[in-house]
Amino acid sequence: MESKTARIAVLPGDGIGVEVVAEGRKVLERVGQLFGHSFEFQDAHVGWAAIDAVGTALPEETVRICRESDAIYFGAVGDPARDASLPPRERPEPVALLGLRKGLYANLRPVILNPALAASCPLRPEIVKDGVDILIVRELTGGLYYGQPKGREEAQGGHRAVDTMIYTTPEIERIARVGFEAARKRKGRLCSVDKANILACSQLWREVVTQVAKDYPDVALSHLYVDNCAMQLIRNPGSFDVIVTENTFGDILSDEASMLAGSMGMLPSACLGDGDATPFYEPIHGSAPDIMGKGIANPIAAILTAAMMLRHSFQMHSEATAIERAVEEALAAGARTADIVPPGGAPISTSEMGSLITDRLVAA
Repeated sequence: MESKTARIAVLPGDGIGVEVVAEGRKVLERVGQLFGHSFEFQDAHVGWAAIDAVGTALPEETVRICRESDAIYFGAVGDPARDASLPPRERPEPVALLGLRKGLYANLRPVILNPALAASCPLRPEIVKDGVDILIVRELTGGLYYGQPKGREEAQGGHRAVDTMIYTTPEIERIARVGFEAARKRKGRLCSVDKANILACSQLWREVVTQVAKDYPDVALSHLYVDNCAMQLIRNPGSFDVIVTENTFGDILSDEASMLAGSMGMLPSACLGDGDATPFYEPIHGSAPDIMGKGIANPIAAILTAAMMLRHSFQMHSEATAIERAVEEALAAGARTADIVPPGGAPISTSEMGSLITDRLVAA
């Protein structure tokens, strides 16, 4: 077993990000002990925590730490109760998230329904009887979130607001290849999601994805309009393997799909790119300020995010599998936080769940 040293920027951020990242770090430290690796953690401020500390949501010191690290392990940012105190463009979400994701164009969001959590899925048992195992590949640097012009201005009768959806052939090609490569390693099926019956961007998207498909004859390509995809995720989730789609559609569909896993507290994610951009890993659940500090947040998404980081940034595949197996064993043993506990069940705390998973880690 080869010993490795990994430099990780740890950005807990706001709300429950602090609590769940602490459990993920606990798991990583145990992995280091078991497999002989050295994880060098460097803590940094981000979000409202950074605003309170130094006056900005993404301090230069945090940027420096992230650039000098091999991966960014992120919790969450945001607090709607404080949003009114800052102009929209200075709030943590656009400043911190978009700033740290710059250059990272591929967002990977696996959606897996653990058999032990079948009762937590809101769909009827017969719909998910064959399980759910979907990977959503979301383009992350284009579309409505980044397109220009963007803004709001006074106009006759009130105001005028505009957001612009823009995609280029190279942007679509590179994310399509991520989707095809992922499908090639899974069940060999890729569903490209667009709105080609209405949007010019989607028409280009479909043309380019279809062209790229010629390089992947071993992958079966299908196309769905985004509204139909949203319906099929609920009607027949087992029909999906890998989904590739643009930024806004991916944002919405991945949140919808999260409920197939029983809770948003179960879903990790990875933001990957090329070149010098530091890979960025975060649970998808957000800051959830309503449960902050209560010790009831589910840390599994953050722990599985740590597993994705080991696999994608450090090629520690056995270590990532060990984490995933420990999560499965804890759930199979009946461990449940408040978001996934069945009626009448007894939930455990955030730290208890983290400890149960950590205790089940073994070196393969």
